[in-house]
Amino acid sequence: MKRALRLKNLFLTACFLLIGTAAFSQEHTVTGVVTDSFKEPLIGVSIVVQGTNTGVVTGLDGDYSIQVPADATLEFSYVGMEKQSIKVGNRNVINVQLKEDSQMLAETVVIGYGSAKKRDLTGSITNIKGDEIANKPVANPLSALQGKVAGVQIINSGKAGADPEIRVRGTNSINGYKPLYVVDGLFNDNINFLNPQDIESMEILKDPSSLAIFGVRGANGVIIITTKKAKEGQTRVNINGSFGFKAITNKIAMVDADGFKLLYNEQLRNEGNPEYNFSDWTGNTNWQDEIFQTGFITNNNISITGASDKHSFYLGAGYAYEQGNIKHEKYSKITLNISNDYKVTDNFKVGFQFNGARMLPADSKSVATALRAVPVAEVYNKEYGLYTSLPGFQKAQMNNPMVDVDLKANTTKAENYRGSGNIYGQWDFLKHFQFKAMFSLDYASNSTRAYTPIIQVYDASAEGDIATLGNDKTGVTQAKETEMKVQSDYLLTYTNSWGDHSLTATAGFTTYYNKLENLNAGRTQGVGLVIPDNSDKWYVSIGDAATATNGSTQWERSTVSVLARILYNYKGKYLFNGSYRRDGSSAFSYTGNQWQNFYSVGLGWLMSEEEWMKDITWLDMLKLKGSWGTLGNQNLDKAYPAEPLLSNAYSAVFGVPSAIYPGYQLAYLPNPNLRWEKVEAWEVGAEANFFRNRLHFEGVYYKKKTKDLLAEVPGISGTVPGIGNLGSIENLGVELALNWRDEIGDWNYNIGANLTTIKNKVLNLVQEGYSIIAGDKSQSYTMAGYPIGYFYGYKVEGVYQSQEEINNSPKNKLATVTPGDLKFKDVDGDGEITTADRTMIGDPTPDITYGITLGVGYKNWELAVDMMGQGGNQIYRTWDNYNWSQFNFMAQRMDRWHGEGTSNTQPLLNTKHTINNLNSEYYIEDGSFFRIRNVSLAYNFDKALISKIGMQALKLYVNIQNLKTWKHNTGYTPELGGSAIAFGVDDGSYPMPAIYTFGFNLTF
Repeated sequence: MKRALRLKNLFLTACFLLIGTAAFSQEHTVTGVVTDSFKEPLIGVSIVVQGTNTGVVTGLDGDYSIQVPADATLEFSYVGMEKQSIKVGNRNVINVQLKEDSQMLAETVVIGYGSAKKRDLTGSITNIKGDEIANKPVANPLSALQGKVAGVQIINSGKAGADPEIRVRGTNSINGYKPLYVVDGLFNDNINFLNPQDIESMEILKDPSSLAIFGVRGANGVIIITTKKAKEGQTRVNINGSFGFKAITNKIAMVDADGFKLLYNEQLRNEGNPEYNFSDWTGNTNWQDEIFQTGFITNNNISITGASDKHSFYLGAGYAYEQGNIKHEKYSKITLNISNDYKVTDNFKVGFQFNGARMLPADSKSVATALRAVPVAEVYNKEYGLYTSLPGFQKAQMNNPMVDVDLKANTTKAENYRGSGNIYGQWDFLKHFQFKAMFSLDYASNSTRAYTPIIQVYDASAEGDIATLGNDKTGVTQAKETEMKVQSDYLLTYTNSWGDHSLTATAGFTTYYNKLENLNAGRTQGVGLVIPDNSDKWYVSIGDAATATNGSTQWERSTVSVLARILYNYKGKYLFNGSYRRDGSSAFSYTGNQWQNFYSVGLGWLMSEEEWMKDITWLDMLKLKGSWGTLGNQNLDKAYPAEPLLSNAYSAVFGVPSAIYPGYQLAYLPNPNLRWEKVEAWEVGAEANFFRNRLHFEGVYYKKKTKDLLAEVPGISGTVPGIGNLGSIENLGVELALNWRDEIGDWNYNIGANLTTIKNKVLNLVQEGYSIIAGDKSQSYTMAGYPIGYFYGYKVEGVYQSQEEINNSPKNKLATVTPGDLKFKDVDGDGEITTADRTMIGDPTPDITYGITLGVGYKNWELAVDMMGQGGNQIYRTWDNYNWSQFNFMAQRMDRWHGEGTSNTQPLLNTKHTINNLNSEYYIEDGSFFRIRNVSLAYNFDKALISKIGMQALKLYVNIQNLKTWKHNTGYTPELGGSAIAFGVDDGSYPMPAIYTFGFNLTF
């Protein structure tokens, strides 16, 4: 009985303990209200139990209710506010007041020769984080910026490994448009040797306030690249890789074999010739399908970082491989990034940075022949095992497209090496001073070897049915180019704040040396042995010395500069930025004008810091800003424009016995007062944050005027031309950028947009009526009163339908026209069609460019969509506008005029009517387009889960680039670059592929 009673008591005690334990550990409800610093309720604040996925969001009154265990910690987060973590304990009510995130206003950006808080700057600087470009399938990091930055037009190419074309706020000069790149402090002209994974951040500088410090290099904008370094207390190994494929999704519509036979025979009849006998030409070949392939692409990178309070290092290695979309094209790049920093004492540190690359460029081919070759030819003759020749009306001018794509594949071998780095020492002294000395070197070595093989094709009309192309001789060419850049910078910086004043002053002395050497040579087999088709033998020493050719290019020049800058603010709301640079260049040493001063002034007003604006709760920050400055341009095609090279001239015979003495003359006559081009620029604008920093706005109006354009003056009656500062160009427009971001519980999202308008005009050039004419069809003109590189030709009113219409129209003095010919407009109204009726028919510079970004996140998922486009520009099509051979017909030619009323857009088929080949609106196409540039979906694995197997982070993602393009032109892509004076021309452009990649990012 006693034993039973003891068991009963024990059982009751156990039950009591279990019940007590359950009660103790039971979840309880916590409620509260979340407000801002003005005690206004915050809607949509995310409240999560730390370490779990349990969470809620605040309601309309900022209130919340959540079930939590007693030992829980709640995390409160809201866009634009500092995150707070609060332990629950035994509390049932927790009210929270969130503070504004001061780091948003204290964002630091890299500027020339230093860094600064963005809120203290008066210029237009856009910061792009490395994470935004790291996982994009691009060879050059700049390609990933397309559509992301207002005022920056990026034109990409579909070629494997190709560099994009960058124009910042329009085309500023007839002599170039490329911006300056500054990689870890070193001035450069390209960053294709960098691995996108090694980039920490990129800053794009566009306004005079931020550019004047770069002096003669700043006119076309500056892009500053900072590569990754280890952060203190961080030791990590990061491995990331991606792989995928590239596919052509848009092909040019050409006629098939039946269509070609129909149109070609009609053309022959119109020309008074008999029809062609196609009995031996029974093929129906789509040459685009023959030359194109689906290409493979992969990007891989591994990095190791380590840091302590004294020492930090970063080591990154990358490998990229990409196949082109034309068969046999391939590009590869190996990169290495090393940095090391060491604190010798608390106020003195040293370090070095190195970026190296080995690149094997693709032996890229053209698509033009595949568009022009007729479809009636077969690709290959199986009996002879040879590619076939084209019909007699084509074979003398062009070959079977597969000859170039397949038989000449990889006959050009290029190997490029690049090494860029610096060493520095930095000394902090007297509390407010810092002195930094840095020495930088960039060395590039590019070598190219090309082979000309003997090629045979099947040709039924040739003896033995086999024809040999070319001169039946093999040959090799070889080129070697090296370029070295050496830079030294000595900078003294003073930083101090006292009372209501804050000042950062920088003074410096810098030198820059640039040297280039190029040697090239070639030989053929001559009367000797055939040069073997073996790349190990492709050196000029193997050919016949009697056939040798050679050439060279070499130059060197240097710049010495002093600089100064002041960043000052009063009471944190009145801003002043001033900079000065004096450059001395050897390029103008022969004129005495080698020194030039550049300077800028910028003012800003943080209105939101005024007391009378403090009560505006929906406005978090408002800054008005403006700047003015002068910039320089030395991007010229002549190393020493004031000292012309000598060129071969007339020879003379002297002496007994007579001997021939060669003569030389100056390539042009320089102006003794020659000086470099100068840009005067100004802008005004505003920046603002609204609704607790969820909405950010930036807008500016800019205007730039390039003066003293270096231009050639034509000689009189064949005499030597001159060169002088003889022109000016103006660019103006508006830049707008908006970004909204927010969080709602487990969801977060962002929406961004930017828009830029560009208006370009040549104000004056050499003399009244003077034009610079460029382009294969002489279609691009640069003349005072018009945009740079505008298209010049005849306006088209339609197609003549009858002789009666011709008789009742202005008389065409250009040619004898017939029904079916293009009808040109009488622009000058004199009743005749003459060359005086040519006018502007198109502008390659877009009126607007824009970009849109969308992002959505839910728990561990991320979705991002980038879109971009442009409008108001035109494209000039040239690839089908030649008469040196018969081409295949575009599909639109099926709608040609072949009788009264049949077409008012497409002229008749008759190559003898060359009036239809004159530069006119017939070849103008709309260059506007809209593109879904990038779509990415990623999943981040839960850190608590992967930490069990030693990982810190793991992300898997899928990415689609160039998913869809809506365009109006007939070519592969509306993105068409070119030179400063001839761009936007479709001469058979390379297709822009859609790229599908899968990847991972793993951190230990």
